[in-house]
Amino acid sequence: MEENEIFDIEKLNQLLEEKKYSQLVRELDEIPPVDAAEFLASLPENRAAVIFRMLKKDSAAEIFAELDPDLQTKLVGLMTDREVKEIYEELYVDDAVDTLEEMPANVVKRILQLATPQTRAEINRFLAYPEDSAGSVMTSEFIDLKKNMTCEQAIAHIRKTGLDKETVYVAYVTDKSRVLQGVVPLKQLLFAKPDDVIEDIMNPNVIFAHTSDDQETVANMISHYDLIALPIVDNENRLVGLVTVDDALDVLEAEATEDIEKMAAILPTDKPYFKTGVFETWKKRIPWLLLLMISATFTSMIIRNYESKIAHVAILTAFFPMLMDTGGNAGGQTSVTIIRSLSLGEVHLRDVFRVIWKEFRVACLCGLTIAAATFIKVFAIDFKFQASTMLEGNVLQNNLIICAVVCITVFFAIVVAKLVGAILPIGAKRLGFDPAVMASPFITTIVDAVTLMIYFAVASMLLANF
Repeated sequence: MEENEIFDIEKLNQLLEEKKYSQLVRELDEIPPVDAAEFLASLPENRAAVIFRMLKKDSAAEIFAELDPDLQTKLVGLMTDREVKEIYEELYVDDAVDTLEEMPANVVKRILQLATPQTRAEINRFLAYPEDSAGSVMTSEFIDLKKNMTCEQAIAHIRKTGLDKETVYVAYVTDKSRVLQGVVPLKQLLFAKPDDVIEDIMNPNVIFAHTSDDQETVANMISHYDLIALPIVDNENRLVGLVTVDDALDVLEAEATEDIEKMAAILPTDKPYFKTGVFETWKKRIPWLLLLMISATFTSMIIRNYESKIAHVAILTAFFPMLMDTGGNAGGQTSVTIIRSLSLGEVHLRDVFRVIWKEFRVACLCGLTIAAATFIKVFAIDFKFQASTMLEGNVLQNNLIICAVVCITVFFAIVVAKLVGAILPIGAKRLGFDPAVMASPFITTIVDAVTLMIYFAVASMLLANF
């Protein structure tokens, strides 16, 4: 297959239908593992298992790491003990750990029993790290050098040991106790003199993280510093692994997905949409819906409290949806912006007053603009003035007052909504909660109640019969 040839699933299906298994296996060996995994996932499980067992051992391991957890579990159940052992001996430790974390306990037990003592100990060490920590996503396959090596010796060492490592583009310098002392890019090694000593060319100022650090923090560090990999050390600063850029991308994707789900008032799930059952999807969505429904009762209570007054100026009810939607949208805009800025490290807890001051000014500008547009809309469209009506002073005066009530409410609703949308995510972060939970649905519920309170307060001041 040509290097730039696009993955053609139809071609693979045709080879499968024609029972050209040898050619099919060669094609699967040559295309990227993620594409081969996509093809296997499209087949019935038994058929996918037959094709998978025909693959070369190294290709099979790479493809296995890319498969859906459910299919991985099925394949393990259909493979012999020898095949399972070969697959897991071929996998990088971090990939092996990732697959085991998604499998049932009985399958994990079988795999660990089949693994060599060394592999089993390594996997158990990784499984012991807290979920979502740097230790849980790092790999222990890295290149380490000593300070007294020459560049020639270092390159020879990389050639000898690098084939089974996750990356060879960066080497790390450690002492006898494995304490991290420096970093040497492969490019620098290649262009250095053969007799140059590693200690003289290494960079002692290494950017690193600890095993207990949050995986999202580590991924953001890799992105911020444009690193290929980030070394991970234990409490004694001993190098125990590294997180590579491909793992960082997976972490950022997973964290972004989780934030989006929380911002949409859905409990996070790690399964694809069609792999999540109806009942499970219901369980993920219903808690927030119930909570938001209960919190929305405050809005109903406010309306009921002013029910008798509303009856005298029924026209006010026509503007409920517009006012609440405008306030909710304004608060949602701000909350999403602040949540994203907190996630990217652009805004910190110490910036709360700067954020409030900026959002207050933005809110005033937005409020004035929307209030002006609302006046034109209400006065020219909603009331549909006729020429004769314009001459009736009382009607015109009343309509102008109602316009003023609506416009003033819009202004203050936007100001309050934007301040609430800015403060709540930062407050959640300060209390140790995920700021993403303070997104549009939650903000909207709060702002709806506040908007109605402002609306009725302004109406009480400006309308004589309210």
